[in-house]
Order: sequence, then structure tokens, then C-alpha cells
Amino acid sequence: MNARQITLPYRRYALCLLLAVNLLNYIDRQVLFAVFPLIKIDLHLTDTALGLLGSAFMFSYMLLAPLFGWLGDHWSRTRLAAGGLIVWSLATALSGFAPGYRSLLTARATVGVGEASFGTVSPGLIADYFSKERRGRILSWFYVAIPVGSALGYLLGGVLGQNYGWHTAFLLVGLPGLLLAIPIALLRPPPRGGDDAPHPALSHPLLYAHQGAEGEGKSASTGYAALFKNRSFVCNTLAMAAMTFSIGGLAQWIPSFLNRSHALDVARGNMLFGTTTVLAGILGTLAGGWLGDRWQKKSGKGYLLVSGWGFLIGAPFAAWAILAPGLTGCMTAIFIAEFFLFLNTGPLNTVIINVTNPAIRAMAFAVNIFFIHALGDAVSPSILGWLSDRWDLRSALMTTPLIMLLAGVFCFICGRFVVQDMAQAEGGFTG
Repeated sequence: MNARQITLPYRRYALCLLLAVNLLNYIDRQVLFAVFPLIKIDLHLTDTALGLLGSAFMFSYMLLAPLFGWLGDHWSRTRLAAGGLIVWSLATALSGFAPGYRSLLTARATVGVGEASFGTVSPGLIADYFSKERRGRILSWFYVAIPVGSALGYLLGGVLGQNYGWHTAFLLVGLPGLLLAIPIALLRPPPRGGDDAPHPALSHPLLYAHQGAEGEGKSASTGYAALFKNRSFVCNTLAMAAMTFSIGGLAQWIPSFLNRSHALDVARGNMLFGTTTVLAGILGTLAGGWLGDRWQKKSGKGYLLVSGWGFLIGAPFAAWAILAPGLTGCMTAIFIAEFFLFLNTGPLNTVIINVTNPAIRAMAFAVNIFFIHALGDAVSPSILGWLSDRWDLRSALMTTPLIMLLAGVFCFICGRFVVQDMAQAEGGFTG
């Protein structure tokens, strides 16, 4: 289908629909952490066992991402997104019927399976609906679901869990996703590469040559090998992995930190943290997309400069939030830290799109998802829980600001290669 046949109102409809699904994505992902204190008491768990509930989701998410990445570059992206939505919504709802720790662990791992399918194909799908010059802002709107969905997960989990129990919280947040599966499956997809594609990418040798099973395996291996040779992609992924380790760990443990260190009950703690996250996250994510597009016009590494400085400025405020003796100082520091840390959301995902060939973008996001979670929040919840059992939660959380600084360093290193790799990505597709 020619991109011109997809009208601007339809593109906006597609963006709103995918944004709504991404919102549910993060609600269902984060609701677990809102009810951590309730699960801990009910199932008599250590902090290490609690951390493994978050890690189980991330392990299945990252391990299956490469498979869905390959499928996303060879099959219908809209059907993959719809199928993933059904799987994770059902798994979230079924978590509400989990009688014990093992069944809850299995349900959370299954949530990761569904979200891996959606997560690998949706960014490239969004990018192909709009022009290259607007990608930073468009993706920032798509990724505003991270703070908003996360905040709603904390709010809904806190209120529902406090009043009706954690089982009910999982059941009620999981069911709405099933209503959006059919509209997602029926979306008219844009051509791969969007308006920048000279023709629907049916002739691209990397993706469509060798229709047999042997040829498809060669195509996949060639695509993945090209990604590991892409210096910008590697450095950008390392920056996102460091960010994911820190922010993922904090997101899972801050509600418990507020409960233990500031004596807030589950409902009030999640209400404060959720409200702070949604305000700082929306402002930071949209500001990052706007600043990234603006700086990118002046410098080919504009997206990376916005992200790098955001990490360097946000890390000290994250440390302040953990060390602040009073609740007011803690929440003020969380707001400032989250604002600067969320600046990276649109820009760093846009860098992935800009430095990779359109024919292997789903594979690029699959590799990115695998490594940022394998090195990031697949292990950080368990590591922080283990450190908390041996020290205390405040001391364990103080490791995260240092990793944020490392993320900023990787952004500046990536800036040394990004202009050349962008040119190669564009030339490889149009040439």
C-alpha cells in the first residue's frame, strides 16, 4: 500500500490506538510493584523472592524478543501486536487467580511473552506512519505511555489492592486490553520505511530474497550480524541498558521504599508516586521529543546530547530522593529526577530507527529489547532485593544513580559514530 493512500487523520488514529495499547502495556507491567507489600505479607516472601517476580517477566520478555523481531520483519506487524495484547491481557487477569507464588511467577512470565510481541513491532510501525523529521516528537507521544501507564499501574494497583486485595487488582487491570485487540489487528499498516521508502519494500534483498527456509535463516543471521557491527546501535543499546537497570530497579522498589522509610500505606504511597511520575514523565517525555528534534536539526547527534545531559543532571536528584530524610524532599527530588531521566525516551528510540535499515527495524528493536533487559531490569530487581536483604533498602537503592551516570557516558560515546551510521542506514535502503 502506498503511504499516500493513508490519510493524515488515519495516521493520527493509528497513533492514538497504539498509544492506548502501550498505555495498557505499562499499566499491566507496573501494577505488580504497587502491590509488592501486600504480596510480601500474604505469601510470606523475602525481598529476593519479590524481585524475582519482576525478573520473571523481564526474562521471558527479552528471551522471546529476537523471535518476534524476526517475525515482525517477515510477517504482519499489526497481527503480531494484536496477538501479543491478547496474551499479556489474559495473563495479567489470570494473575488474579494465582493461589501461590509459583503460579504467580508463571503468570508474570507469560505477561512478558505477550509484551515482547508488541514491543518489537510497535516502534517501527509508528515511525513508518510519519515522516523522518517528526519521529522524535511522534515517538515521544507514543512513549508518554511509559510514565502515564506506569503511574496508572501504581494508582490502580494501590487503590484496588488496598481496598479489595491484590488478586482483584490484577483481574481488573488485565481485562480492558482484550477490547482493543480487534482494532489493532484491523489497522492498515504503512509500507516498511514509510514515506522515505522508494517503493513498498518488496524488493529489498535483505528481507525478501531467498523465500525458502534456508534463505530466511540466512536473511535473519545477516540482519542480526549487521546490527552488532553498527557502533551507534551498540553504544545506544548500552546506554539504554544502564538506564533500564537503574530506572527499572527504582520503579519496582520505590513503592516499597516509601512504605518502609516514610511509613506510607500502599494506597497513599502509590498515589503520591504515581501522581509524581505521571506529571514528571509527561513533561519530560514530551520535552525530550521536542528538544531532540530541535537539536537534531543543528547537529546529527542532537538526540544523544539531550539524552546524555538528561542522565547526568537526573542522577544527583535520584540520589537526593533516596537520601532525603523527609517525605517532601524525597518527592520533590523524585519529580526533578524523573523529568530529566524521561528526556531520553523519544530520542534514544528514534536513534535506533535512524541508524538501522528499515528492513530490519523489528529485529533491531528485538536485539535492543533483549540486551537492555538482560543487562537492565531483568536482573536489577533481584540484585536490589538481594542487597536489601543484606544491607537495607535505602543502601541498596543508592547503587542506581551511579549506573545512571554510566548511561550518560554511553550517550556521548555514541555521538561520535551516529552521523556516519545514519548515512549508511539510509544509503543501504535507497541504494
